[in-house]
Amino acid sequence: MAKVTIIGAGQTGATTAHWLAERELADLVLVDIVEGMPQGKALDLMEAMPVIGSDAKIVGSNDYQDTAGSDIVVITAGLPRKPGMSRDDLLEANTNIIRASVENSLQASPDAILIILTNPLDVMSQAAMIISGLPRERVIGQAGILDSARMRAFVAMELDISVRNIHCYVLGGHGDSMVPLTRHSNVAGVPLNVILSPERLEAIVERTRKGGGEIVGLLQTGSAFYAPSAALAQMVDAILNDRHLVVPASVNLDGEYGLSGIFFGVPAQLGANGLEKVLEYDLNDEEQAALEASAEHVKETIDELKEKLQIAA
Repeated sequence: MAKVTIIGAGQTGATTAHWLAERELADLVLVDIVEGMPQGKALDLMEAMPVIGSDAKIVGSNDYQDTAGSDIVVITAGLPRKPGMSRDDLLEANTNIIRASVENSLQASPDAILIILTNPLDVMSQAAMIISGLPRERVIGQAGILDSARMRAFVAMELDISVRNIHCYVLGGHGDSMVPLTRHSNVAGVPLNVILSPERLEAIVERTRKGGGEIVGLLQTGSAFYAPSAALAQMVDAILNDRHLVVPASVNLDGEYGLSGIFFGVPAQLGANGLEKVLEYDLNDEEQAALEASAEHVKETIDELKEKLQIAA
């Protein structure tokens, strides 16, 4: 069976392990700096396997040696922004976490593919690629699947139609500047801008952009973890099973959409070697302008990152 390491055994990491173990996709290692926590969660999951009939093995550890030979390393570890913490503070703190996670993981599993969830997502994916020196095929950020799933859920709620009939595509940076492509999104082939009124469609687009914040506001003591971890599981599945699956993901662009050298949310085809190719939509002027505005926002933070890593922009 394949082996997947998940770094960060908090809500998102542990729930990712849950989804993967339930599907019996791989043997799993949960890693965290907190002693006892990954071990306890792994044991709890192992004790659930006989109930659901899965032979996946789950190990919890504080030692990267236990991750050796992993096919995929999923990094969920990171600090959320706290009161009084600036964006620079968060950037520096999470860059340090990414550095430790990437260096230790690749020392144990030099052939692993990295999937990044740590925020700010696009920038931390860029950090992982710079720190690791890996080709772009082996560093992929999870964002667009989640954003697109949120949009699909909101459309389903609005129209009372099965989510299976709804296809939504959200590109751009993972944040308020994301670009939901309403013209390319559809319900059973009918474009969203035909089946929904402009007012309702705009409300759904805005709710999608603020989707993470809405959950943080409701929970008050944490952030979303069910949907982000389900999205991570889909990416792991696509790679381990060589599905050639096209999903919105953050990848390092090399001229696609007129952008280069930044991680950005685009339709990415995933298979056994990680990123296989980027699909390019035919965008109109308004969509292209929105994408470029989103890219500018991401570029600003990536420039800050490169400064911190003492790498010339």
